[in-house]
Amino acid sequence: MKQRKESSAQRTTVLDHNPLAAELRPGQSVELLKELHILTRDGKLNQDSRRKLKQVYHLYQFIEKLLQELPPNPDGSLTLADHGAGKSYLGFILYDLYFKHLPDSHIYGIETRAELVEQSRALAAKLGFGRMSFINLSVAESAHSDALPARFDVITALHACDTATDDAIAFGLQKKARAFVLVPCCQAEVARHLSQSKALSLARTPLAELWRHPLHTREMGSQITNVLRCLYLEAQGYQVTVTELVGWEHSMKNELILARYTGHRKQAAAERLKSILTEFGLTDLLDTRFTLPGENAGDNETLP
Repeated sequence: MKQRKESSAQRTTVLDHNPLAAELRPGQSVELLKELHILTRDGKLNQDSRRKLKQVYHLYQFIEKLLQELPPNPDGSLTLADHGAGKSYLGFILYDLYFKHLPDSHIYGIETRAELVEQSRALAAKLGFGRMSFINLSVAESAHSDALPARFDVITALHACDTATDDAIAFGLQKKARAFVLVPCCQAEVARHLSQSKALSLARTPLAELWRHPLHTREMGSQITNVLRCLYLEAQGYQVTVTELVGWEHSMKNELILARYTGHRKQAAAERLKSILTEFGLTDLLDTRFTLPGENAGDNETLP
């Protein structure tokens, strides 16, 4: 299929003679970088904008590699859902650097704040990014929306707070996503459960000292939550990698979870998930957050 023509605004790119060419990717939209405040209004890089650009590239290099490793769809297209999109910073960068070169590919930004959705729609129209859509829904609501396709290739959730990351995982499983890119934030649900059963846990095991103090409860809850998410994805047939977004000094939430579907369900991961939930008194989450496939769905592989 022929690639759709882009607007003149979208074709505003870095020229070979421009000194910015050494800093920016070939073909990047200068207009977009100005709108995202990565470039100054006069198109220059200062120390702060150079730091922002470095952060963008650091995250993008992980996502680009993941996208390139996905087996192509028959028509060569990709669909991506960006949950908790905010100002759709990530979606716009992905579109500009990758998706605009893929005919019939589409990015959907999902965000609860209507004013941010309208701003993103206006910016996409201004730049001629015609294959971007913005939906004013929560992550949980989006799973039942007719405005979204039945299948997605990639699910991203950058700093989606608390259970919104879990909702993004549930959305991706429902949509048979082939990959996840998650940067979790404000994982409070498990911490609440730990607090509620703290007295019983302290009487039962000395390990409860790890979360006796409120600060440790929050930190422990965050750590356990992400471990459970990784095991859950492995039990559902995904290969999971956990790494760190270096250079994100403005946020302590810099854990990056990458998952790619292999179809290889790890029964051992499912068993360890259930064991951890039992050990920490969190088995109620098996009926809500971490519903597992049937016992015969996995393999007999044991984790090291």
